[in-house]
Amino acid sequence: MSEILERPPSTGQATKLRIIDSDIHPTLRLESDLDPFLPARWRQHIAEYGKLGHGPYAKRNTYPRFQPALSRRDAWPPSGGPPGSDLDFMRAQLLDLYDIEYGILEPLMPSNLVRNLELAAALCGAINDWQVATFTSREKRLRASILIPFEDPKAAVAEIEKRAGDRNFAQIQLTSRSTEPLGRPRYWPIFEAAAHYNLPIGMHIGGEAGHAPTASGWPSFYIEDHHGLIHSMQCQATSMVLEGVFERFPTLRIIMIEGGLAWIPSLGWRLDRNWRKMRSEVPHLKRPPSDYMRQNFWVSTQPMEEPENPEDLRRILSWIGWDRVLFATDYPHWDFDDPRYAFPCQLTEAERRAIFRGNAEKVYRLD
Repeated sequence: MSEILERPPSTGQATKLRIIDSDIHPTLRLESDLDPFLPARWRQHIAEYGKLGHGPYAKRNTYPRFQPALSRRDAWPPSGGPPGSDLDFMRAQLLDLYDIEYGILEPLMPSNLVRNLELAAALCGAINDWQVATFTSREKRLRASILIPFEDPKAAVAEIEKRAGDRNFAQIQLTSRSTEPLGRPRYWPIFEAAAHYNLPIGMHIGGEAGHAPTASGWPSFYIEDHHGLIHSMQCQATSMVLEGVFERFPTLRIIMIEGGLAWIPSLGWRLDRNWRKMRSEVPHLKRPPSDYMRQNFWVSTQPMEEPENPEDLRRILSWIGWDRVLFATDYPHWDFDDPRYAFPCQLTEAERRAIFRGNAEKVYRLD
């Protein structure tokens, strides 16, 4: 939110409250930081051949980013390295400053989408080990995400089984851009493992699937690419509901991270309307699609839409459910949300306690 720091906190919104942050981005200081966690075979492979991803361009983004490393200008640590790479600086800028009780790490590293699936599995395992060694073993307030090579469900399940039961990890991480819609049955072993081990899935926007970032092709500007990220989240939610994922795995918990939230009610309404007219095509759905959305999905607050009338946001949150919304800062990215100013509408004390702490505590089972 570009103007958020200029807005004074609303009455009653600055009450001291311990916070659970559902979206913190750790970063490698150097690519070689993964070397201690990678077998020699893959270290040599990367040195000789590199990592081939799904994107159309090698080693560069398709669009120039709004800020270097997608980050706040003040987030570069004095010790050197990119934003998110220095734990002490993360403590000073985030954990201590805002009294963060727990923070969920979301490593945005496309290693789970390299075309060599064996390498993808090795990189995911290395990143998971790196999260523990660099962050969670040194800071009890942080929890890692299980990065998985989800285009190889068998290897993904093996990585989930390896980390399940390890309290360093709070969730399984997927990205919203994938080779196929995530509701397709080939991904179901991942959902089965998540349900079996009672682990939520954090579906974060992004990823590299080799497709154009919009349904109509390649846009001209980064602002279009950035906005189009929410479309991938809508498509994944639609796929998972209509394919019957939640009929098969009714206890599955999906957290939609950094994908906005104002679109959720309208998607529910449209899916319900179409389901009433075409339900014979999806007889496996026993309830209206919006029921699954309300039961099986949670959503992070950042980046939150800011309607002209703040009360419109309250109505949107009411439809989603006050027990389904998790606060997120998106540290250290440029559109970081300061918890003191994040909400343009008034919240009751009960709503604040649910969003800033209680809901995350329950969905991540941090209590």
